[in-house]
Amino acid sequence: MPKLSHVDGKGKARMVDVGRKKPTRREAIAVGTVTLSRDAFDLVRRNQVAKGDVLAIAQVAGIQAAKRTWELVPLCHPLPLDGIDVKLDLDAGRCLVMIQASVRTRAATGVEMEALTAVAVAGLTVYDMVKAVDRAALIGGIRLIAKRGGKSGYSASS
Repeated sequence: MPKLSHVDGKGKARMVDVGRKKPTRREAIAVGTVTLSRDAFDLVRRNQVAKGDVLAIAQVAGIQAAKRTWELVPLCHPLPLDGIDVKLDLDAGRCLVMIQASVRTRAATGVEMEALTAVAVAGLTVYDMVKAVDRAALIGGIRLIAKRGGKSGYSASS
């Protein structure tokens, strides 16, 4: 049975020691969505939400979240991030805000958590900005779709 890397021999949580690992170029890509009501979606699309430009603010929130992941997720390492891209696109047919985050580093551990955190916080920001008109907005589908670098190389999922 595979072992969890963040658990010691006694079953206690621990931060993984990556000090002996060689720094390599690493990238992780995560995605997620926010499903909106038609009214809320139209306000976002027309940039008429009272709090401001939902997509621009959520993009900046996602970037900021990736940079601070180590402060939010207790066993994450603080990493030097080389690049963070957060993209929000609209799907009018399904009233979706589609979010994608790509995070890159040259380090001894990966940036999967940073990409996932960027997507989650961008989605929360969309929700926060539209909640006055759509309390039923649904954040979902947050998942890692690709990672590159490190011992396991490249992997992708749908």
